[in-house]
Amino acid sequence: MKITDETHILIVGLGLLGGSYARALTRAGLKVGAIAHKQADLDFAMGEGFVHEGAAFPDPALIGKADIVVFALYPHIFRTWIQENQRLLKPGAILTDVTGVKRCIVYDIQDMLRPDVEFIAAHPMAGREVYGVRNSDDSIFRIANYIVVPTAKNTPEAIAVCRQLGELLGFARISELSPEEHDEMIGFVSQLTHCIAISLMTCSDSEHLGLYTGDSFRDLTRIARINENMWTELFLDNQDALLHQMDLFSAEFNRLRNMLADGDAEGMKAMMRKSTVRRIALDEGR
Repeated sequence: MKITDETHILIVGLGLLGGSYARALTRAGLKVGAIAHKQADLDFAMGEGFVHEGAAFPDPALIGKADIVVFALYPHIFRTWIQENQRLLKPGAILTDVTGVKRCIVYDIQDMLRPDVEFIAAHPMAGREVYGVRNSDDSIFRIANYIVVPTAKNTPEAIAVCRQLGELLGFARISELSPEEHDEMIGFVSQLTHCIAISLMTCSDSEHLGLYTGDSFRDLTRIARINENMWTELFLDNQDALLHQMDLFSAEFNRLRNMLADGDAEGMKAMMRKSTVRRIALDEGR
């Protein structure tokens, strides 16, 4: 399969990412259908013109004609949806997702799926500190990374379709990781950073921070405005990897604290130089 303007794409879950996918794919010239939890979300998306047709329930007609189905659901809802509705999928359909954790869901979905449909996992490394379809914005993909997460059960065709989807969405870089590699990496670059931002916002009861803070505090805590239901589920689903990363961070933070307590200026400078080199490499995309 190759995605063309004749390909039927269905998005299940019309929140921030689902809506942003719909905007990007519509901008690419594709007609996009959607299944949403709320009719009001569908009305908004269809009124804005980035969803062609939709339903606020698992519509057999919409599901049955979809060549590609993108699931933008919480992991536990995704699993239940497949159990209850996979009979409606078109033979040969390719399924993908936007889920932020993989080990807890990818193998389960692949094991329960009919043999004539295929699930290839993906993770768009993009988002905003707000949520809901009304805040959707496909510009968040343009400097972002897109991770394809194949397993031994995936065919080269499905992997190629998933990569093409990332290209159509406008992602800057596309890479591949196994579910295990993905969850370890995400525990560090995404989940740990949210833990740090949350802790910064809750470790002090200082009032009127807006009167005193500079850009550094605002930049570090931007993601502390958080969807507590989604992120609690993601943290628990990746508990072992996230705890490992939190322990590594705690040890490094304590090393810096001990240098400060000991007046070890040279040690702090060396750590800062290492930090600067790594940040430059990150800025350069390395």
